[in-house]
Amino acid sequence: MNYTELFHSLHPGFFQKESIRALPGEWVFTELVMDLRKDLPDVTQPHCPPGITFGEYHGELAALRDAVRQVDEDWVQYFKEGSRFYCAFDGKMITAFCSLADMGRFGGLHIGGPGCVGTIPEFRRRGIGLEMVRLATETLRQDGFDLSWIHYTHLAHWYSKLGYQPVLRWNSGGILQKRDTDRTW
Repeated sequence: MNYTELFHSLHPGFFQKESIRALPGEWVFTELVMDLRKDLPDVTQPHCPPGITFGEYHGELAALRDAVRQVDEDWVQYFKEGSRFYCAFDGKMITAFCSLADMGRFGGLHIGGPGCVGTIPEFRRRGIGLEMVRLATETLRQDGFDLSWIHYTHLAHWYSKLGYQPVLRWNSGGILQKRDTDRTW
């Protein structure tokens, strides 16, 4: 699979955006993928605190946006009516969140992925976010997506714990490294 072509198909004009060109050149981001047509990797499930539950979010958008603000104010703009979200909850309180994006089709494959993944500060480092992304990825697989794509992250090692594979690395100047399906980095 040509991941560079796939990247440009999913994100046309990405490297021409002023916000991307303004990033410091030493900041390197990774794009990762998981093939959902296969069984999901057998990974050790994180040990979440008792009482944490997970599921698609169907509550008030304002409450979700309040949780997002605690992680990254700039992400609030991506949490809009009509979009899908997956969350972790402690009772009714949102502890972690992500979008469930439908990124479209490429080469006959239906591509989606979790995005804007965050855990509110008081619930971090407990495995909640990792378990949420694992379950969100399973939800995408059950919904018939072929590939799950992680876009624009500096947390490649974290996502790799779930079986996501890095396929591209980039900075403000463009793609730095790429991987084909037959070789590792």
